[in-house]
Amino acid sequence: MAEEALNLENTKLPGEGVDYPVGYVPNEKEEYMGKQQLAYFRDVLLAWRSQLEQESMETVKELQENSAIMSDLNDQASIEYEQTVELRTRDRERKLIQKIDEALERIDTGEFGYCEETGDPIGIPRLMARPIATLCIEAKRIQEKKENQYAG
Repeated sequence: MAEEALNLENTKLPGEGVDYPVGYVPNEKEEYMGKQQLAYFRDVLLAWRSQLEQESMETVKELQENSAIMSDLNDQASIEYEQTVELRTRDRERKLIQKIDEALERIDTGEFGYCEETGDPIGIPRLMARPIATLCIEAKRIQEKKENQYAG
C-alpha cells in the first residue's frame, strides 16, 4: 500500500511541472495540446484564477470597511449602489472561476482544447483569446444561431 501511495504522489497531471521557454507562446506548428501547450494554458488559467480570487478578497475587505463608515443618507445610498454593482461583478467572477476550474479539470483529463460538441480541436487562436472555451468556432456559431432563432 505504501508503494501505491508513493507512486500516486509522484504522478504528474498533463502539463504539470513542465517547463517552457521564457516568452513561449503556443503556436499551430507544434504538437496540438502537447506538454508545453498544456503547461502554458494551465499556468494562464491558474494566474487568471489567482487574480480573480485576489480581487474578490479585496472586495470583501472594502465592503467590510465601507459598512463601518457612518455617513448621511445620500452617501449611504451611493455606497449601497456601488456595493450592489460590485457584488454582481464578483458573482460573475465566481462563475468565471468555476469555468476556470472546469478548464483545469479538462487539462487533467486530456479533454482540454477539444470541442465538446464535435471533438475537433478548438484551435490555438481561440484558446489564446478565451482559454475556457469548450466549443470550436463552428460549433459556437451554430449554438449562437440556435439561441438567436429561439430568442427572436
